[in-house]
Amino acid sequence: MAQFFQAKPNKSKQLSAKLSLSVTQLDHLGAGIAQHQGKVVFIPGVLPGETATVQFVEQKKSYAKAKLIAIDLASADRVKPLCPHYHQCGGCDLQHMDINAQRDHKQATLVDLISKLSSAEAIEADMIAKPIVGDAWHYRRRARLATLFDKNTRRLQLGFRAGNSNKIVSIEQCPVLADSLSALITPLAVNLNQLKAKSSLGHVELTQADNGNFAVLRVTKVLPASDIRWLTGFAEKHQLHFLLQDDEGQLTQLYPLLQTDGEVTLPYYHLAQESVRCSFTPGNFVQINEVINQAMVDQAIKWLDPQAGERILDLFCGVGNFSLPLALKSAEVIAVEGVPEMVQQAKQNAVDNQLDNVSFYHADLSADLSTQTWLGKIDKLLLDPARAGAFESLQWLQKMQPKKVVYVSCNPASLARDSSVLLANGYQITQVGLVDMFPQTHHIEAMVLFELL
Repeated sequence: MAQFFQAKPNKSKQLSAKLSLSVTQLDHLGAGIAQHQGKVVFIPGVLPGETATVQFVEQKKSYAKAKLIAIDLASADRVKPLCPHYHQCGGCDLQHMDINAQRDHKQATLVDLISKLSSAEAIEADMIAKPIVGDAWHYRRRARLATLFDKNTRRLQLGFRAGNSNKIVSIEQCPVLADSLSALITPLAVNLNQLKAKSSLGHVELTQADNGNFAVLRVTKVLPASDIRWLTGFAEKHQLHFLLQDDEGQLTQLYPLLQTDGEVTLPYYHLAQESVRCSFTPGNFVQINEVINQAMVDQAIKWLDPQAGERILDLFCGVGNFSLPLALKSAEVIAVEGVPEMVQQAKQNAVDNQLDNVSFYHADLSADLSTQTWLGKIDKLLLDPARAGAFESLQWLQKMQPKKVVYVSCNPASLARDSSVLLANGYQITQVGLVDMFPQTHHIEAMVLFELL
């Protein structure tokens, strides 16, 4: 019998009927959770205790995702978002929630995830450290603005990416960015649109450092002399360190004029009551919340309690954010980082701060470490990994045998997984603390102190 092809309806493009759901809690990504016909439904933009009209955008066997249509019954924790770009920009996702409620949610989520995913015994109240918190607004000392050149209008957009999209949302201000940087966004967009080579511009990185504000403009080709003059004039007017970065990552400083040595001026920040100066290259990782970072470093040192003569290992050390202040305590500090350029900068930072009891090494911390000369018995361990966590590095615990481990995490899921490794090796959790590095967002940073039984 002849068979004829009949196209199946595209269910993904068929909008479901609108329905009203009651929200019971938030997940660790800040989305509301509701129940419908035996399925868990995730709804961004809603809060616990609210009733909302929603529409499904994705359905699976055991869960569904829905978009918010309207709030029918609002929570007392709901507030009006401060940012005019909130509903388009993908940068912040909890501005609709009172800041104290945000922090309560993050603290509860952190403790819950560690307890459930790490097989840890119950986290008792006396084990929960006071959260490290700061200003809810204007806390970011660094941001990367995306650009998009429209060939039809011949205009350059400057802004942030929309949520779950590559679309650029043009912005005029950013209330979580430091005031002095937020004030640069509109005049910078206007001036970049005056350039002849504006179609050859990439992202712009803005940084507020202790030695001034910095702007790094990515360029895909050499700019004409007239564009260089225009940018230099803009930088001088705003007293802004202005650098160009080419496709090879090379930096050229436009303003202020270079000194005779020809080296670009690097941004830096201070730590340990200004006893340590930490320089970094634009583009390399540094913590974006200065106040929270200072408090986090202080707490790590307090928890580790370094003593003269001890051997302390700092893995994922960056440019020395923790290891340089630790070295002030007269312990021997060994610091390891996977990015070669950051290792070189960390070494220079040690020289600049006249610290000769800290050694920096380059190593892939997800690889076999058995041949590394620095790996061996230590007294204490500090970990500050990226979102993927430190699972591979913790496989060497038996060789290191630290009495204390401070784990600084930007991902509670990988923290919980790695906690299982520590617990299985005889460590116990003695302190758990929220670090609210990113207010107005769902991101949860944390610090946990483990001690050997």
